[in-house]
Amino acid sequence: MSDSDRLDEQFESAPSSEPEAHPSDRFRGDLSGEIVVVGPCASGKSTLAARLIELGYRARVVGQEHSEIGRLWRRHDPALVIGLQASLATVRSRRGREWSAAVYERQQRRLEPAMAAATVVLDTGELSAMATLAAAVAAIREAGIHPVRGPAAK
Repeated sequence: MSDSDRLDEQFESAPSSEPEAHPSDRFRGDLSGEIVVVGPCASGKSTLAARLIELGYRARVVGQEHSEIGRLWRRHDPALVIGLQASLATVRSRRGREWSAAVYERQQRRLEPAMAAATVVLDTGELSAMATLAAAVAAIREAGIHPVRGPAAK
């Protein structure tokens, strides 16, 4: 058993006082809850999180695609999880044709728990950056989360 398997097993078996409700259900109405953005490499996580922060939301990227700890994203106790998806062809168009299909598939497997818990999953290969932001903000508002401050001045 690898070290990462042991860590994942230890984290998964740790006692939890949390209900097994969907994360967005536990925080519905939390006016300043943190938003976690997950997705494979080159899906636009950093771009989306930066734009949400500019709008005054508490947002962060969690590199779940790099971790065998299946619930890494939960360590931030998010009010909302936004999943971004991008096809292998989209990732290759952004990162280079040599991007490995095996790496892509491994990232997809690692993202499964976070994507299952996501309030919304957006395909950034099909949506522009602005359309992705608009859909994310709509989901955030629907969940009852409001910015912690006004939009950042430019």
